Amino acid sequence: MQPTYILLVVNDPLASAAFYESILGTTPVEAQKTFALFHMNPTTMLGLWSKHTIEPPVTVAPGSAELCFALESAEAVDACHETWKAQDLPILQTPVEADFGYTFTAADPDGHRLRTFCPSQRG
Repeated sequence: MQPTYILLVVNDPLASAAFYESILGTTPVEAQKTFALFHMNPTTMLGLWSKHTIEPPVTVAPGSAELCFALESAEAVDACHETWKAQDLPILQTPVEADFGYTFTAADPDGHRLRTFCPSQRG
């Protein structure tokens, strides 16, 4: 069994949909007051559900979820960092070499972490 759906609990799905449209470069499949949906790739969807209407109710702390985007090179990570910085995303961690590869972390409007990385070539 493979996960095919990522769900983030957000304050305002329409505002979050506009944010994710700008960083993903794609329009949502669905965008309503309480829920929005994106195709992340051919097999994975990203859902944005209002914290005011999600069932069963949940308590979500900012930064409690992290979306990760694997990129092909350190240069691509740096380019994404510059793009997101220019879009005024909060940068939580500037580009750095970590055990798993070259990475940086930003945040979405609800405080969910957005990590890009180029996997380490170490075996």
